[in-house]
Amino acid sequence: MEVRPFRIAVPDADIADLRARLVRTRWPDEVNDAEWSYGALESWLKGALDYWAYDFDWRAQEAAINVLPQFKARIDGLDIQFIHARGRGQSPRPLLISHGWPGSFVEMLDIVPLLADPAAFGGDAADTFDVIVPSMPGYGFSDRPTAPGMTPKRIAGMWADLMAGLGYDHYGVQGGDWGATVSTWLALAHPERIGGIHLNWVPGSLQPDLSERALSAAETAFLDRMRTNIGGVSSHTTIHAARPQTLAYGLNDSPAGLAAWLLDKFRAISDCDGDLSTAFAMDALLTNVAVYWFTGTIGSSIRLYREAQTSPLAFAPGERVLPPLGFGLFPGEVALPPREWLERVYDVRHWSEMPRGGHFAAMEQPAALAADIAAFFRPLL
Repeated sequence: MEVRPFRIAVPDADIADLRARLVRTRWPDEVNDAEWSYGALESWLKGALDYWAYDFDWRAQEAAINVLPQFKARIDGLDIQFIHARGRGQSPRPLLISHGWPGSFVEMLDIVPLLADPAAFGGDAADTFDVIVPSMPGYGFSDRPTAPGMTPKRIAGMWADLMAGLGYDHYGVQGGDWGATVSTWLALAHPERIGGIHLNWVPGSLQPDLSERALSAAETAFLDRMRTNIGGVSSHTTIHAARPQTLAYGLNDSPAGLAAWLLDKFRAISDCDGDLSTAFAMDALLTNVAVYWFTGTIGSSIRLYREAQTSPLAFAPGERVLPPLGFGLFPGEVALPPREWLERVYDVRHWSEMPRGGHFAAMEQPAALAADIAAFFRPLL
């Protein structure tokens, strides 16, 4: 596998075009005394877009990202962008981290140094990792698939090829959102390679065999909440799966529309009590949105919801994920699974209930997530 160094370098013309589009935003009306229950609040969004147009410094964010070692590799016919930060210390353990939507590799920018060089942040040098963070096909600076069939299962196979090409034959995997699904498929397909799997989200398509025992009260409540969420906070999953191309036209053409769609979701499923500034810096949020904008990948990213329908994580009787599982439970998550739900298919060895944090754990609580990852993998890799 050929690995090539990569640096982000957005053309000046693209930055100027973005600012011009933001300034020319044609605002819709909204009802009097509107609330967030209708969607992104205009008064808040106007402030965010003003900051994006006049104060946000993409070049500074670009330079900060480029401090991390980035590469591209050709896998399954696509160029895949990835961070590969070598651990500092003796015998760093390889760890592959997969992101989800509406995040990107930007979610992991704070946690990568914590894992690769823990001693620099007051941690134990023995907990160092070689950290690999790829951008999924159709996300960020990775190529966009041009044909159907790019499912989480297929992406897991690409990640197995990536890790083999980098010379890793035994490693850990970590993920939330789509990253949890991809990590699970990887552990299912290659249990001999995966020393452990750490998740901070239960894959939404997880379908354990239920014939072994009846659902507990906690499991029933969890599944009821998941079903309720489909009509509310998780309604985007239905839209993305049903009509991704129709939605893509507007989001790919309007930075205001794109920011509204992504930031509304960040507010809804993070541990921010309705105030995004309590969980994220605006620069971090807009860097994530800007990556979608500059790469034109909003359409290709949401297509994953449609493709994934063909490969749900459905388990036959007796089928299990063999590598040990560590799970970080963050209280602001969309739905909090009971341990017994995961134990139906995973070998749960480590269970942590965090005091703060939500769906975007690596961005919201990077130190807590890094510490939990280190604690789980310490006896395994």
